[in-house]
Amino acid sequence: MLDDQQSPSVKKVLVGTDRSETADRAVRWAARMAAGYGAELLVVQVIVPAGPDASADRQVEAQQAAALERLREFAAEVAGSKGHARVSVGNDPADALLRVIEEEAIDVVVVGNLGMAGRKQFLLGNLPNRISHNARCTVIIVNTAGPGAAATVGGRGKETSRGGPGTPGWEGRLLRRGLHIARVLAQAGLRDAWRQSQPGDEAAIREGARRFRAALDELGPTFAKIGQILSTRRDLLPPAFIEELTKLQERVTPLTEAEVVAVMEQELRVPWEDVFASIEPQPLAAGTIAQVHRATLETGERVVVKVQRPTAERDIMLDLGLLELLARKVAQRPTFSRVVDMPAIIRHLSDSLRRELDFRQEARNIHRMRAVLAHFPRLAVPKVFDEYSTARLLTMEEVQGIPLRDAPAGSARTEAARQLLESFYHQVFAEGFFHADPHPGNMKWWNDKIYFLDLGMVGELEPEVRQLLLLLLLSFSQKDVRFLSEVVLSLAGNQDGGEESDANALRADLERFIERFKSLSLKEIQLGPMLQEMTQISIRHNVRLPASLALAGKAFAQMQLAATELEPSLDPFAVASSFVVKSTLRQLAGSLDPGKLFYEVQKARARFMRLLEAIEGVTGARPGTRLQVNFRGTEPLERTISQAIGRLSLALVVSGALVGTALTAASNKVPWEVPAGIAGGGLLVSLWLLVDIARRGR
Repeated sequence: MLDDQQSPSVKKVLVGTDRSETADRAVRWAARMAAGYGAELLVVQVIVPAGPDASADRQVEAQQAAALERLREFAAEVAGSKGHARVSVGNDPADALLRVIEEEAIDVVVVGNLGMAGRKQFLLGNLPNRISHNARCTVIIVNTAGPGAAATVGGRGKETSRGGPGTPGWEGRLLRRGLHIARVLAQAGLRDAWRQSQPGDEAAIREGARRFRAALDELGPTFAKIGQILSTRRDLLPPAFIEELTKLQERVTPLTEAEVVAVMEQELRVPWEDVFASIEPQPLAAGTIAQVHRATLETGERVVVKVQRPTAERDIMLDLGLLELLARKVAQRPTFSRVVDMPAIIRHLSDSLRRELDFRQEARNIHRMRAVLAHFPRLAVPKVFDEYSTARLLTMEEVQGIPLRDAPAGSARTEAARQLLESFYHQVFAEGFFHADPHPGNMKWWNDKIYFLDLGMVGELEPEVRQLLLLLLLSFSQKDVRFLSEVVLSLAGNQDGGEESDANALRADLERFIERFKSLSLKEIQLGPMLQEMTQISIRHNVRLPASLALAGKAFAQMQLAATELEPSLDPFAVASSFVVKSTLRQLAGSLDPGKLFYEVQKARARFMRLLEAIEGVTGARPGTRLQVNFRGTEPLERTISQAIGRLSLALVVSGALVGTALTAASNKVPWEVPAGIAGGGLLVSLWLLVDIARRGR
């Protein structure tokens, strides 16, 4: 840096630019500094040829001449008569600038920390650092990060506000964006479509869905992303809307290389070449929130880097703010609210987009899924490089695989297909954590394994929901309509619309639904579409199932499609049955822990005592007193209570037997056949008890 105490003589100042906005900020800064010293300003631009011999090509010469003319105008604009321009051609911008510095005897070089980010910067190294290390003069590196480039402060991963509510200009941006959205919606004619629609008018609903999709498409990539998220929620939107929204595509302009470098270095807090040996300039994919580049670490490992767009959070928070206002208005309109649950949609969108904006959440999902798949040797997820990942930057192992459909035939492919289905049952029923978007594009075949990609969208199921979902599938397989409707109502929980008349109508619809499958073998039944249709039936009867169940249904359909693409002869129900048997045996083996069994028995005893206390509180009976109540026509109730007490007693006996079995098994003085026989008998009685309870609906 310059030393004012020595009063250096500064006659020539050089500044480089690639004519990007950020690089030109450095030019203006250098012009002000040069004016302060009365120095000449030389503005230099380096053109990187497309090929090794392109410098002699007439096209490059014409490009150089045109660039020089524009650069002279710019130099004169910022520095007047002391502004000069020079355009060089070279394969390496840093080397070209260093040659000019030597030839022109430059005193001070000014370089922006962004810009000058041509292909060779990605391949050969960070230009500011190379100039500062090799130039034989004073080098000043200027921070040219603009307001759109979000900076982090106070260490890696700590974020500043990037244009959300409360920041300067937020209200003005909100108003302008709101007016734009209103114009687009008005032009799409959505209001007329809703006014003309009547309950059950499928043609009007389809027309409204088409106009809605067209409006989202015109409103830009954020709304296209919103539409894609909504396309997974069959519990919130009618089928016509789902069909239209799946057609949406995110069309975005890729980030420039300078913008990619800016985000990387702001997140890593070091020059990018300290971490990466090279980065491919051409993105693998570009979306509303991020874009992905291939790269190679200094260690030689090949990775992919997911880089968040600098304005992603600001843009999404702006649109979410408007949608929250819209939801409050729409909720007051019965014509619209009878078609969609707008407040629920906005809550889902907000939660989904906020999670997607934090790449640390995706990294946690990958780590968790790796643990879930530990028992499935044919399945894997990419490695995450946590030391090179933050909220806005995610570095992962590059999976150099092929599409699943191109996997070579053989035992590895067959095993992988089976494990794919087994793992999904395990994810849903055992772990309650599953990949919510497992379409074939999010999986690759590599090293005889299926790799799960893009874990930004996952689903979670509470233990109670998992148990009810398993009962739902069992009741469906047994064609037990009454119990199936009871499970559906149990899944819905406490809500309006659960009167007997509604339950009867629901049961009738479910009976017609099951009737269609009676002629099919279990192998021919598609579990995913079955769950999705069951969700639609529930919605028609004002029975809203948990949102996680809708995600599970969609994921079931995608996973089964991927598995049958690998192995068409695979029987999903056979795989499910195998999973249930293995899972039951594992649970039984785990239950042979004496301490755990004793705890479960004591917990059941405590709950039974609380039930007795509650009965005493209601009836007024106290220990040592007799309460006599006579009812007429209660013989069926008496039989039911008697049966329930019998089953409860049986359950306690079985639990006691299993505790004794575990304690006996722990002793080395008893032959192993004794505890094994008791355990087998206990298992048979337990299975009989479970079947009896399910059959009676109790």
